[in-house]
Amino acid sequence: MARKPLPNPSADRRQRGFEPAFGLVKAPIRAAGEARGFAVARLLTHWAEVAGEDLARKTRPVKIGYGKGGMGATLTLLVKAAEAPMVQMALPHLKDRVNAVYGYAAVSHIHLTQTAATGFAEGQADFAPAAPKPAPQPDPLTVAQAAKVAEGVGDPTLRAALEVLAQNILTRPRS
Repeated sequence: MARKPLPNPSADRRQRGFEPAFGLVKAPIRAAGEARGFAVARLLTHWAEVAGEDLARKTRPVKIGYGKGGMGATLTLLVKAAEAPMVQMALPHLKDRVNAVYGYAAVSHIHLTQTAATGFAEGQADFAPAAPKPAPQPDPLTVAQAAKVAEGVGDPTLRAALEVLAQNILTRPRS
């Protein structure tokens, strides 16, 4: 399925000055969330805060289905098969936390879909984010040059900031 292009900014939008990036993608994100039944996009975007760090590593929200009666939705979560029993025990607590996001008892059931560790075709990635790469160690010669540039500054926090700035300038690629 082809993606819809983002709407072109109107002339009055450009006259307002700087706009945060989220303001530009808010409507497409809301449309994608509503297509899967998520009336509150925060449930998707802040899943780690809603479910807690431990459950967020084990689960991923997929959709919310509303029954014909209209009261009480069913939240479908992807979960790794090996961790499904532990998640199953935490469902009452998770349901309370999800309903706190909505502000009322919107979700009455949580359905677990057991899957492989990499999820379905759309995700193809592990549930847990990859560990951040360690920052590369600067060259000792560059560190010495940066310290020499900032050596006359009395304030230690300002001196440290100037050393970092000097390191960035000295290591930036020349064009």
